Amino acid sequence: MKLINKSMLSVVITLSTASVYYAQQVQDTVKTKSNDIEQVVLTGVADIAKDRKTPVAVSTIKEAQIVERLGNQEFPEILNTTPSVYATKGGGGFGDSKLNIRGFSQNNIAVMVNGMPVNDMEGGSVYWSNWAGLSDVTSAMQVQRGLGSSKLAIASVGGTVNIITRAADKKQGGVVSLGVGNDDYLKTLFAYNTGKSDKGWSSSFLMSRTAGSMYADGTKFEGYNYYFAVGYKKPGGNHEFQFTITGAPQWHNQRSFAISIANYIGFNPDQDGTPNRRYNSDWGYLKGEEYSARVNYYHKPVMSLNWDWTMSESSKLNTVLYGSFGRGGGTNTTGTANGKSLSTFRDATTGLYNFDNVFAANQASTPDKGVLIRNASINSHNWFGVISSFNHKINDNMKFSAGIDARYYYGYHYQVVTDLLGGSGYLDKANKNIPPNLVTAVSKPESSWNPFGGKIDDLNNRIGYSNDGEVLWYGAFGQFEYTNDKISAFLQGSVSNQGFQRIDNFIIDGVSTSKRGEIMNTKTGFKNLFGYNVKAGINYNIDEKHNIFGNIGYYEKQPFFNAVYRSNENVVSPDLTNEKIFGAELGYGFRTAQFNANVNLYRTTWDDRYLRRSSLRDATTNKTFYAEITGLNEVHMGVEVDANYTLNKFFSAFGMFSYGDWYYRGNATATLFEDTTNLPFNFPGTTSNETQLYLDKAKVGEAAQMTAALGFTIKPVKNLSFDTTWRSTSNLYASLDAYNFSVKSTAERGTLKLPNYNLFDLGISYRINLNNKQQYFTIRGNVYNLFDTTYIAESNTSTQIKQLSDFATSTAGGVTTTAQQKYDAYMSNPKNFYKGLDTSNQVFFGFGRTWAATLSFNF
Repeated sequence: MKLINKSMLSVVITLSTASVYYAQQVQDTVKTKSNDIEQVVLTGVADIAKDRKTPVAVSTIKEAQIVERLGNQEFPEILNTTPSVYATKGGGGFGDSKLNIRGFSQNNIAVMVNGMPVNDMEGGSVYWSNWAGLSDVTSAMQVQRGLGSSKLAIASVGGTVNIITRAADKKQGGVVSLGVGNDDYLKTLFAYNTGKSDKGWSSSFLMSRTAGSMYADGTKFEGYNYYFAVGYKKPGGNHEFQFTITGAPQWHNQRSFAISIANYIGFNPDQDGTPNRRYNSDWGYLKGEEYSARVNYYHKPVMSLNWDWTMSESSKLNTVLYGSFGRGGGTNTTGTANGKSLSTFRDATTGLYNFDNVFAANQASTPDKGVLIRNASINSHNWFGVISSFNHKINDNMKFSAGIDARYYYGYHYQVVTDLLGGSGYLDKANKNIPPNLVTAVSKPESSWNPFGGKIDDLNNRIGYSNDGEVLWYGAFGQFEYTNDKISAFLQGSVSNQGFQRIDNFIIDGVSTSKRGEIMNTKTGFKNLFGYNVKAGINYNIDEKHNIFGNIGYYEKQPFFNAVYRSNENVVSPDLTNEKIFGAELGYGFRTAQFNANVNLYRTTWDDRYLRRSSLRDATTNKTFYAEITGLNEVHMGVEVDANYTLNKFFSAFGMFSYGDWYYRGNATATLFEDTTNLPFNFPGTTSNETQLYLDKAKVGEAAQMTAALGFTIKPVKNLSFDTTWRSTSNLYASLDAYNFSVKSTAERGTLKLPNYNLFDLGISYRINLNNKQQYFTIRGNVYNLFDTTYIAESNTSTQIKQLSDFATSTAGGVTTTAQQKYDAYMSNPKNFYKGLDTSNQVFFGFGRTWAATLSFNF
């Protein structure tokens, strides 16, 4: 009820505010048939691929498609109908989605907004909840698969996602919209563009609010989005400036841990043997209200100043200065209530936590005896950068560009108490510089609206750990291009130096020792790593219809921060090495007035990769641990086809198909540590936390290696349209499971293959014109997963159905049970199996049928 009241207030504000960008952009984009991105959007230093010119595999999604089809889906999901892209909702919390391109996770996909890097500078992560409002201001979204055309020394192993936002000098106008959807979803939005004045000034503003619950139980959320841009270009002048600020403060309850299939089925209230896809093991009730153990809250405002200087007819300088002050984190629980861990408070019938009982147990205990609290892992940062590119046209056929990419990042990582849950305080012993620290201060899991970040918690109020990460990045790049009527070619190179420093505030400087006995200092000093890449490509236009292209590239990529300082310690890894990526690609394009098609062949190798798999859960002990995996080598190759056809103004269609063969080459090594204590963790039956992983020829998981899509749009009468999309997913494998690949006999069975699935979406749009041609209403409705298909989107484990060799004869109480008897009992129990899978596997099911509807007024 509280959300509804806030929402009604938002509606009143929205309906009383003039706006347009939203509408005008849809109108402008729909009229454009070219695959190129219009120049009326803010591109600046962004490297945008051009059709039949830039020799890379590319797909462009424009404003109209985003506005019409995204609805209440996650932003990356709009890419699911492009080749070799697999986007999921992750655990199902607001903004917790994941994106894979050609089998590479989003940590190794370069995500750019107007040419500015988005990936976290420590680990390459992309947190879509921090950018939840980005879809509201996106004019176009371009996916360059493979090494891409970006000149920066960025980690575009799988591809580059260029998100282009609207410029301040859009046409004058506004829009007001109201959206509703399943599970109390409610979104209000307004926007306004002033247009460009006679003196060269322009501005743009957008504000939106989204709230409700996601499909999974216990996933309430509330998020806002703001965007402001002001631009100036003196009429006839050579300098153009644009300042933008955007942010999306939000909080959302999560479903963080993958759940066993057996629990999905066991906690289904219907008890009919089917999984309860909405089940979420991370929440319960406290005093009759929804209470989540896992809450994410964050605000990452980004400010940028673009300066474009036309120095002459042949020379131009593009520069962007940017800064970001992210504040927030994610909650979990820690401690025990008088010896009782959180798992003991789970209701055996519903599968939910009874936080009232936790509260009572804490009140009956003391900090000395132990209390169970909700804490938060803070992941705040200050980030500043500059990118400047000089572009010079030598003659009609040749041009070159050169520039710099400099960044500074300081990350704050520590834990605080967010709820004592009835306890009088929490006794923390992690900080070695002070005696056991009784913490009574509570930090609420709420996003700060301060655009400059706001406070950092006092050291005395921190628990668990407190370490900062500092990254210095210096890069330079250059590119030479040649074009004529038939050929366009480029040669590009870039270099970068990344300096990493770890600062641990909880160790005793010069006294504390690592697990291997090394003396550690509070500050490590910067470890500098040099990397580079070189790329080349050529496109040849055979005639007006046919073109072919090819590209090739090699990267020496610096490893991420946690590869430099492993196992959460202030010691530089002794076997530190750059990761090596080699990619090659061939493509063919066909263009006519009605039909366009593309075919791409690619092969990418990735050697000496480091991977950290976090938040893994041991089914036997219920402990969570992380695995540091070194020496990974991967091969990714495949074919991609996409096409679109326009018969007439009444009918159009698109289709795509991609087939990949992604596998590990050779074996690797994993070192295991407990999440909470950071102590070595051993798999059952082993005596060491270091183990070999028998990965040779095993399939790479997390993304479907074969996808297909087909869609139609029908416009039977003016202003009315229907669209439908079919999407097929095959050859989907589980994530890398360190346990199952540590035993050679189980590793030989390969990566767990998940069941194939097909999904259908349906949409309808209707436009009501008013007397003024610039004023109209638009009604849009979407239904996702129309037939309510039950499917597994991802699996965190790779446990195959057991074989006889997995059982051993044992004797207990004088009774001997043979391996054969155990195997027969296992095989005869239907509760052990679901669609050919062992039900102990920890998975995330995809959402069932969902829907969204939007009413907008453009004027």
